[in-house]
Amino acid sequence: MQIDFKFLFKIMKNAKNILWALPLFSILFFTSCEKEDPFVPNEEELITTLIYTLTPVGGGTAVEFRFQDLDGDGGTAPVITSGTLAANTSYTGILTLLNEAVSPAESISDEIAAEAEDHQFFFSTTHFTFIDGSIAYEDEDANGFPIGLLTTFAVGSVTHISLTIVLRHEPNKAALGVSIGGIDNAGGETDIEVEFDIPVQ
Repeated sequence: MQIDFKFLFKIMKNAKNILWALPLFSILFFTSCEKEDPFVPNEEELITTLIYTLTPVGGGTAVEFRFQDLDGDGGTAPVITSGTLAANTSYTGILTLLNEAVSPAESISDEIAAEAEDHQFFFSTTHFTFIDGSIAYEDEDANGFPIGLLTTFAVGSVTHISLTIVLRHEPNKAALGVSIGGIDNAGGETDIEVEFDIPVQ
């Protein structure tokens, strides 16, 4: 049997090239198989500004309450501005949340509305009883649970209100008392908490 040495040498040469290339192929293979960083679909947004606008039911001048903290937690103290409400008056309340750390400012309210099932605002007061006034939800998510971007704020005969507004992410809206504004059983994570001192005349 005659051996074709040229063919044999060609095979050995190719095998040598393959052996030399194996480490490179291994590096490329394992690198391509490494897990990528996990994708976070609902990364928490920065909320720099909360505006609660109260307009008298039936017409009148709107009163604006604003919380602004452009550098987020820490650093410069937030700027809080308040107005005066009229006694024995009902107001339509609209909450606007913004991220003003970017230009143009980003509407966080729109994102909350789009993910309504995962968000709820809670309102608590001192120097304020059900006899002297109330805050009622005027919006709801697809499951019929409240959101809080739109409210009715009924002021009674009190002379001063301390109002705290809390936004919870992924609360248990079906828990006891949550659908009527009770925060004790809500759970979830607090995205923002703001307190306003409100004089009433």
